[in-house]
Amino acid sequence: MAQAQKITPRAKDFSEWYNDVIMQAELADYSPVRGCMVIRPHGYRIWELMQGALDAMFKATGHKNAYFPLFIPQSFLAKEAEHVEGFAKEVALVTHTRLRATGKEGAAAIEVDPESKLEEPLVVRPTSETIIYAMFAKWIHSYRDLPLLINQWCNIVRPRSSCGRKGTRRTPPRPRRRRKRVRCSACIASSRKTGWPCR
Repeated sequence: MAQAQKITPRAKDFSEWYNDVIMQAELADYSPVRGCMVIRPHGYRIWELMQGALDAMFKATGHKNAYFPLFIPQSFLAKEAEHVEGFAKEVALVTHTRLRATGKEGAAAIEVDPESKLEEPLVVRPTSETIIYAMFAKWIHSYRDLPLLINQWCNIVRPRSSCGRKGTRRTPPRPRRRRKRVRCSACIASSRKTGWPCR
């Protein structure tokens, strides 16, 4: 265990106090990837207990777990431009599928293979709604397919210039509950078109 350091008083700087507690309790640590963190064993155990309790509650209401892709076609996100606007600067893109050796030394030893460029860039999941709604539109054909009660435990990725407060963004997979309830045939058509349930 690392030697105890002085903890910033909470009344003085809440954010700094929070980070000090997380670090000294060995719940998480900074990673070599800027904006990301490593969840250490004690922190992960806390997550397992929270996830287990929440999972039981969700299943008691009829929800079933599913998993949706980490990569989302950029065109899916473009359909929800207004929804995405708030975190557009925090989106990571995959544009190529492989690297190649250059024969040089150091950081220049590898480079992106220009022949591996994707036809459409893939967004690394900043939120799950777009891919989930695309699948719901495929699975729901009438009111008989409802309600569709799905829960997803997943990571989201939003690269940032600074890490901010630990545990508030780069957390283990969080629950993402999606519910579709449609009350009439007009709402079914509207729901398919917009991806949003009838209110």
